[in-house]
Amino acid sequence: MPRLEANLQWMFNEYDLIDRYDAAARAGFKGVELQAPYSLEVQQIVERLEKNNLKHVIINSPVSDPDTGKGNVGLRADRKDLYKERTAQAAKYASGLGCIGVNIGCGPIDDIDPDEAHETYIANIYHAAEELGKVGVIALVEPINTRDQPGFFVNTSKQALAVIAEANHPNLALLYDFYHMQIMEGDLAMTVKENLSSIKHIQIADNPGRNEPGTGEINYNHLLPYLDEIGYEGWIGCEYGPTGNTEQSLGWASAWL
Repeated sequence: MPRLEANLQWMFNEYDLIDRYDAAARAGFKGVELQAPYSLEVQQIVERLEKNNLKHVIINSPVSDPDTGKGNVGLRADRKDLYKERTAQAAKYASGLGCIGVNIGCGPIDDIDPDEAHETYIANIYHAAEELGKVGVIALVEPINTRDQPGFFVNTSKQALAVIAEANHPNLALLYDFYHMQIMEGDLAMTVKENLSSIKHIQIADNPGRNEPGTGEINYNHLLPYLDEIGYEGWIGCEYGPTGNTEQSLGWASAWL
């Protein structure tokens, strides 16, 4: 049965951030993810996890550039030291929260020289894989669609797998988001099946709109059971913006919660 977990950056926004853990558990989720837990103390989150018997599945590495506000520190050669500091911060949180993985970030290329961006990115994701591996956490590479985030440097599963292969570290894996990849490449079922061994986390939302399944064109009634059929054993993060109240948006998930 698909193991759904709630993305607390996107869902349960009716509540304060720390209280979203309680709300997710009440709704039936056994796992959660959160891009940016850094405004909270690790122990503060752990208390909610233990109280609600929740698994904290993934977080994101904080890769926003303090000068530009854009999340592309990992592409900038002059920000390598900052990327290392942010990776250390992510490793501390991920280890303390018991996460399986960290989305290690990428971002838009903007005005960066493409060769510089590529070389820097490969070195940085290798470093992230090495450091996260020391605390038993997987470094996840996520391709993002260029409609929502123009110029995003890694934007298809093929590109993500290519940089993973080039970095050549055993602790690198693919984070496959059905929403982003429907926009960029389609052929979702076949792509997941062909690359299953490289995929360690999946996220979902419908398209267009990035709302809950059932509001768009992606056939999750087929895809979720299909993931079971092909042997996917990881978590599935619900990374969508509810069309209304979060709890009321969960009718689609009743069979799996």
